[in-house]
Amino acid sequence: MKKEVIERFISYAQMDTQSNEDNETCPSTPGQMVLAHKLVEELKEIGMNEVQVDEHGYVMATLPANTEKDVPTIGFLAHLDTATDFTGTNVKPQIVENYDGKDILLNKELNVVLSTTSFPELAEYKGHTLITTDGTTLLGADNKAGIAEIMTAMHYLIQHPEIKHGKIRVAFTPDEEIGRGPHKFDVAAFNASYAYTVDGGPLGELEYESFNAASAKISVYGVNVHPGTAKGKMIHSAKIAMALHLRLPAEEAPEYTDGYDGFYHLSSIEGTPEFSKLQYIIRDFDREKFEARKAYLSAIVDEFKSIHGEENIVLEMKDQYYNMREKIEPVRHIVDIAHEAMENLSITPIIRPIRGGTDGSQLSYMGLPTPNIFTGGENFHGKFEYASADNMEKSVKVIVEIAKLFEQKA
Repeated sequence: MKKEVIERFISYAQMDTQSNEDNETCPSTPGQMVLAHKLVEELKEIGMNEVQVDEHGYVMATLPANTEKDVPTIGFLAHLDTATDFTGTNVKPQIVENYDGKDILLNKELNVVLSTTSFPELAEYKGHTLITTDGTTLLGADNKAGIAEIMTAMHYLIQHPEIKHGKIRVAFTPDEEIGRGPHKFDVAAFNASYAYTVDGGPLGELEYESFNAASAKISVYGVNVHPGTAKGKMIHSAKIAMALHLRLPAEEAPEYTDGYDGFYHLSSIEGTPEFSKLQYIIRDFDREKFEARKAYLSAIVDEFKSIHGEENIVLEMKDQYYNMREKIEPVRHIVDIAHEAMENLSITPIIRPIRGGTDGSQLSYMGLPTPNIFTGGENFHGKFEYASADNMEKSVKVIVEIAKLFEQKA
């Protein structure tokens, strides 16, 4: 099982599937469709039924029930794309066998070191088989570790028909990292009562709370005049943009928040005297506070419009997803089953809110309650990303155990 999940993961990680929010197509990049077709072939090879991929890159397949019990159909999902924060081109995974607990030299030429000082949690992985980057790309454990784990779990169940389970559906979706994963997902066709995204981080993570999320783009229009003759004429859009940003509470930013804290995050800024653009993401677990955050930003923009002109400052704000807890609480037993599955495998469940979102955030509001379980990865979205193969194997076992428990409790 461990060998299989490593081999699958490395083969997927080497494929460039970064999404691109500037492309309106679905999937937003061709590499995702290449991986989708690869997975279709592998699903057929291991013996899955009803294997298909649609024109948007959504892969679905079925493992039929092997029990006479009336068991709810459950699903497992992971996403095809990798993050846009750091390059995912030419990923070269490196395997560190029996990790010794010391610093890991990822790239000798560039002197890139995965340091135990910067990342003290490495101490927990002594003796593990680690999969790292070569220091020049992200790894893609988010979420190709999840894909590998679902594939390996389905293969294991097919090879072990003595393990009784109900009908299981699997799906691999595009463009999660740019917030579009469920946009063209056919919940009715998937036809599951409940699902789990395998998209978490370290061992034991079990999440059913996510942020309420919105995006905001503020465009500021100015007037550029030669600086030598600019007095009384120049309207400096970049300075207006900076002043506007400084009206937001400085301490309510990602670098100062954790737990259930919400934030405003300036994700990008560009500007000249003539035109500037601020892009934000707004996050909060509490729906009322979330609405208040959006209202506060709108009020600041309105104030600046009154000073600089209605047409010179434009706010575009839209909701992205909501806290999935609201939809999962009424079917809390699906969280309890995942919790029990981990305990049965001597894994300590770590229930905490996702300071981000998964496809499950949107899917839960589309009628498919979908909590999230761990993959075994750390430091997602950058060159210091790594995954524990030992914990990836445990994720495979959790998937199998969840399937077993649903059948036993039916």
